[in-house]
Amino acid sequence: MRRFKLFSFILIGLLTLQPAAFVCAQQTAAGGAANANAPKAAPALKPIVPSSAVRKAAERITEKQLKEYLYYIASDAMEGRDTPSRGLDETARFIAEHLTKAKLKPAGDEGTYFQRISLRSTRVDPNKTTARMGEQEFRLGTDFLPGGRRGGEASGALVYVGHGWIVRSKNIDSYRGLDVRDKLVVISGNGMALPAGLTREEINALPAGDWESPISYAQKNGAAGLLLIPQRFERAWRAGRRAIANSAYSVEKLEDETARALNQTGSMLPAIIPSAEMVEALFAGEQTTGADIMRTTLAGNPVQGFALREDKRLSFSVSLNSSTATTQNVVAVLEGSDPVLKNEYVALGAHYDHVGVGVEVDGDRIYNGADDDGSGTTALLAMAEALARGTRPKRSVLFVWHCGEEKGLWGSDYFTNYPTVPLEQVVAQINIDMIGRSKKPGDTNPRNRMLTGPNEIYVVGSRVLSTELGDLNERLNRGYLNLDFNYHYDRPNDPEALWTRSDHFNYARKGVPIVFFFNGVHEDYHRPSDTPDKIDYQKLLNVTRTIFVLATEVANAPKRPFVDKQLPPGMSTRDNR
Repeated sequence: MRRFKLFSFILIGLLTLQPAAFVCAQQTAAGGAANANAPKAAPALKPIVPSSAVRKAAERITEKQLKEYLYYIASDAMEGRDTPSRGLDETARFIAEHLTKAKLKPAGDEGTYFQRISLRSTRVDPNKTTARMGEQEFRLGTDFLPGGRRGGEASGALVYVGHGWIVRSKNIDSYRGLDVRDKLVVISGNGMALPAGLTREEINALPAGDWESPISYAQKNGAAGLLLIPQRFERAWRAGRRAIANSAYSVEKLEDETARALNQTGSMLPAIIPSAEMVEALFAGEQTTGADIMRTTLAGNPVQGFALREDKRLSFSVSLNSSTATTQNVVAVLEGSDPVLKNEYVALGAHYDHVGVGVEVDGDRIYNGADDDGSGTTALLAMAEALARGTRPKRSVLFVWHCGEEKGLWGSDYFTNYPTVPLEQVVAQINIDMIGRSKKPGDTNPRNRMLTGPNEIYVVGSRVLSTELGDLNERLNRGYLNLDFNYHYDRPNDPEALWTRSDHFNYARKGVPIVFFFNGVHEDYHRPSDTPDKIDYQKLLNVTRTIFVLATEVANAPKRPFVDKQLPPGMSTRDNR
């Protein structure tokens, strides 16, 4: 699971990390995770006892099998399964070999289990990245950051355009009366931050031609370059400094999709992100001070645009070295037995990547990711094999091991935009991310306060789109292993934003009902110490079998789960860009 929301340079906007702090509720007296004020399952729901055939099929999944797979997937040899990396590719091959032996149908590209994803890597050349205004020279990493994935040179007088948006039906025109030809355009926001009171959904619902994004207008009207002042300023600078020192990957096709969604045309303009001090210098002696520009930008209510003095000219050069790489989702299908229902799919997913090799902690630099998400990866593989060995359910079952979840849900974002099966035929998606750790009795470590107990698991989002799916999950559990389902993170206003931090989110955005299983963060989360020896294998087995029973029941149901809800406001996008 992602520690927080991670976005690298997306087109021209430097997007940033969510706060790392976790706001946790009070522990229960039993020593398990907090459940105060959490949504409760309806007590009147009648248990459903799975058939003996389904229970027997679930018992094909064994603790020994899960342990063997996880010790391989989370071994030092996999080098933390970063995206992209040799270790991740080796893990993908391991999964594919088992799928081949189980005779599951490949559902990737060109008859393989791999859905290939092209990545672009960009590194800043500090020796060739400069900025100057008159005699004043600005320093990379101190005074400014690159503002995009495309380099270039630009110079000219400056024009400030506020948030930069044009929405004609709302009488919003940030460029009114301003000539931007051959000018450097200063925008409050990263070119994607919307005017106050407008949402992305409202913008997308407007007729074509009624609106134009800040950067699209600047490009069409001959601007020379851009200066972007992010609303989430401090976070942007923290992420940007790291990006200077490291290659920042992005998914090429998703970048292109974002450009089209934002009505971007033509080549991207060169762009930089100025520091607060640089903003002060640029706006010195102007009708609005740099301090006021910063204050209103951070508040999301920038001042009206204006042209700066003509004699004040800035020049900058951004030099970026780009390269490409590839990674992959691993995708397989168990074809259903019913001649009609086999055209529908129950999707099961887990991310098989982790964060790779990083900062040394207690002499160890390999972040093994046994719980995150070796546990889900292993559970998914065991379920695929168990289903393949028995009577096929009526619907087809889709298995997707997503890559790049830790980088910003890359794999699920890619799959739901470029699905290898018709996405409208996916009746539900069950996401498994961290299901192998338990809180021990008497544990007072504050980093374990939200970790669930041996018989407990968080269930997230099961009724967000389909009340029927959530009820079915609850009833089956009560009639089977009767785990303690904890709905603490089901709250739409959950401060840890679990809703947006794992791969189920991208399916739900497309209208697919989801269920997300999660054991909670713990002392070894995103540390080298998240190793296979710390897994509670009995809990991993019980949760895996519980998910297996749910997936089988949905796959055999006469009708797909009824979607009776829409995503609540604020839950349909990862960020407010």
